[in-house]
Amino acid sequence: MNQLDALRQWTTVVADTGDFRQFVQYKPQDATTNPSLILKAVQKPDYRPLLDEAVSKFKGKPIDEVIDRLLVRFGAEILSIIPGRVSTEVDARLSFDTAATVARADRIVALYRAEGIDVEKRVLIKVASTWEGIEAARQLQLKGINCNLTLLFSYAQAVACGAAKVKLISPFVGRIYDWYKKTGGAKWEEAANAGANDPGVKSVQQIFDYYKSQGIKTEVMGASFRNVGQIAALAGCDLLTISPELLGELAASEAPLPHALDASAAAKLDIQPASYDEPGFRFAMNEDAMATEKLAEGIRAFAADAIKLEKLMEAN
Repeated sequence: MNQLDALRQWTTVVADTGDFRQFVQYKPQDATTNPSLILKAVQKPDYRPLLDEAVSKFKGKPIDEVIDRLLVRFGAEILSIIPGRVSTEVDARLSFDTAATVARADRIVALYRAEGIDVEKRVLIKVASTWEGIEAARQLQLKGINCNLTLLFSYAQAVACGAAKVKLISPFVGRIYDWYKKTGGAKWEEAANAGANDPGVKSVQQIFDYYKSQGIKTEVMGASFRNVGQIAALAGCDLLTISPELLGELAASEAPLPHALDASAAAKLDIQPASYDEPGFRFAMNEDAMATEKLAEGIRAFAADAIKLEKLMEAN
């Protein structure tokens, strides 16, 4: 048994790409996209026609609407291949505007429904894990629109998402690892910070244990991996979203991949419940330099790629 098949025994495997032609090879259950992945995809000959079609068909419409139609087109294509769900992201520039995030999510959902897609079962709306984003997700969940809270780096963000009863969270393993490695500088010891000791892995383990111990139904989906060691250390997490490159490495290896995270064992842990109001959440984030910096950096990067995608469309 290869490592990818071994992982599937305990964890739902999700493909982290806009390159949906690769899905046949790895057979993921779900798929996640973001502006950066879509931008990367439409610059390839196989996917450029999707961008050209959106620009031509909806010429004269506001550019933000054309972007959403392109995202939904990608999502619909992905859903025609995979059996599960696709995550489609709200513009990162709305990360600090609850009402605008809800309105944009409503439009994306309406576009999916117009394609005949069962939104409640097959679509997750991706929103950044800011205080405003979490509140938007809370409102969307009350309307039956399932959300994936992304750019999640801290315990406080995870606790707030659980309280908001969001469907799924995406803690970013690799970006947490990146921050600690950069901060460690010459003192960083790779071997001592690998596997279960990886700071990104430890963050997901803490969140997973908290959710299971409190009976929180929000699904935990580890994301943003740098190596297969991080993935192996989280075998047993509800879901893991993995790039095609790392899916390929897992499929090519027959090394043992033991069960690492155990929901039944976590459910028995004696962990104190936590809660945050808005001031408490903002202070907790302020105290966590890594989470604050990586959240801001992630929003800036996704916003920049959204702008690049718009310029690509306007130049068409």
